[in-house]
Amino acid sequence: MPFKPSATFRYTAMRLGIFAGSFLVMWALVYFRVVPAGLGGSNFFWVALLALIVSAPLSFVLLRKQRDEMAVQVSERVDRAKARLAANQSQEDGV
Repeated sequence: MPFKPSATFRYTAMRLGIFAGSFLVMWALVYFRVVPAGLGGSNFFWVALLALIVSAPLSFVLLRKQRDEMAVQVSERVDRAKARLAANQSQEDGV
């Protein structure tokens, strides 16, 4: 049986990958002065902020399928937990 990571893990890993790629692109744009650099020693934080701003809409569009898979997986877990809770409550009521 091959290992298949959970939908949440895959989504998170892909989201981090998109952020890392955006960070590298923003770093290159700041380095080559296409985008203005941060003030003083804040260059790292400026690049991180730019990467967050760029990666958020990219993740929203590119990871729609993974987000839907994750939502289904989470809802199934919630349904199972609700069923177990209802079963436990009915056992307690019977006693």
